Amino acid sequence: MYSTFHKWRGSLWLAPAVLVLAAFVYLPLAQNFGYSTQRSDIFTGASEFIGMRNFEVLLNDPIFWRSLFNNILYAIVSVICQVGGALVVAAGVESVRSSRLRNALRVTYFIPSAISITVAGLLFYFIYEPNIGILNSALTAIGLEQWAQPWLGQQSTAMLSIIVMSQWQGFGYTALLFTVAIQRIPTELFEAAQLDGIGPIRRFITITVPLVRQMSGLLTIVTISGAFQVFNEVMVMTSGGPSNSTQVLGTWLYRNGFVRNDFGYAAAIATVIFIVTLGIGLFQLWYTRKRKVEL
Repeated sequence: MYSTFHKWRGSLWLAPAVLVLAAFVYLPLAQNFGYSTQRSDIFTGASEFIGMRNFEVLLNDPIFWRSLFNNILYAIVSVICQVGGALVVAAGVESVRSSRLRNALRVTYFIPSAISITVAGLLFYFIYEPNIGILNSALTAIGLEQWAQPWLGQQSTAMLSIIVMSQWQGFGYTALLFTVAIQRIPTELFEAAQLDGIGPIRRFITITVPLVRQMSGLLTIVTISGAFQVFNEVMVMTSGGPSNSTQVLGTWLYRNGFVRNDFGYAAAIATVIFIVTLGIGLFQLWYTRKRKVEL
């Protein structure tokens, strides 16, 4: 009996965590898929089973595809700025000889990440304000008034304006993680390369980039996954407008579920978000295991 208890002791310790996950993660996921096969009214509780009809409507919904495109655009720009750009900045800061200046630069680029995304959205909302906003005022002051425009009020610039704000807010966090990864590289490698007459750009390409590859891969996957869960930025700045040009999957889900009272269709959108993020997560696990085998 003791041996049996000893054999299952680990499972008993894991049981509470498994039960919590089952109650608050897996059960809601299963319920969400069930809701996606229904036409539901969240206020009266009435529901009607309609099978895969919500997914058929979703595939023919131009705003859904627009939302998916915005998420993909958001992911591409985020990878370029928050992974590629942050790596360049982190490497540049770490090459500064003065420790005081390095610390000051780290604090400077990390401060936006300490600001709430809601506060950052409101801040940029006023920066983009067409009449008294800082951006248009600055353009007018330097003689570029022809560039001044309602940044959040027209379809051609609204989504990119939101993305710019988001990159500003999230850039410092990834740069700080790259800083930690760069600090783990043996300094002897940089010193040897410098003695061999290798310039800073080549040192960055041949030493820094390969040796922070694992961190780069992890941050790329995390950044892409986060790009498909964007919500606050859009809701604070445009609420999906103008003319649904800045809708993302999260805001389109919210509008259908809690504004249009079409909870079944909202659940179908949530299922798509889950499938996308699950795929990214599985790729992350595969990539991590592959890197461990290679190392």
